Amino acid sequence: MAMMLDDSEASDAELIGRAKGGDRGAFGKLLERHYGFVYRAAYRWCGRKADAEDIAQDVCVRLGRAIRDYQGSGAFTTWLYAMTLNAARDMMRKRARDTAKTDAYGAYASIAGEAPTEADDPAEALWAAVRMLPDKQRDAVLLVYGEGLNHAAAAEVMAISETTVSWHIHEARKRLKVLMRSAGEV
Repeated sequence: MAMMLDDSEASDAELIGRAKGGDRGAFGKLLERHYGFVYRAAYRWCGRKADAEDIAQDVCVRLGRAIRDYQGSGAFTTWLYAMTLNAARDMMRKRARDTAKTDAYGAYASIAGEAPTEADDPAEALWAAVRMLPDKQRDAVLLVYGEGLNHAAAAEVMAISETTVSWHIHEARKRLKVLMRSAGEV
């Protein structure tokens, strides 16, 4: 008689297959296994703990609806990362719309009560500058330097060619040098 693997020993592919079939325990284990990855990617994208938590929660909800659509042709984390970037972009677009509405009424958007970031932290200053880059450059930098993906894997997530990822990284470096100099960091 074949013994079923404990969820902690099951591969992602096994958990995904079971989750597609409605196994809530397998889905929960999959979330547990990859939540840190989603949160880390969201935090690097937005730079705020509360926003990263909101994005990660949104990704968990989206994953529940989308898990049946996962075909397994690429790495699960690549698919999950793309879902995280989409959730982050959606949140930023919503925030921009909400801010525009607030400004239209002559009020100022209030900032959530987070402690200011340490101005003397060069790493945080650099990530803040990365968040000011155009979307494609920011995504390429976050994928390659934030998540440690190679250019080919980043290209898969971004649905562009590997050479285009390299170009975005090159352009981002030039822009970051200017941003960091103007901020007095370099």
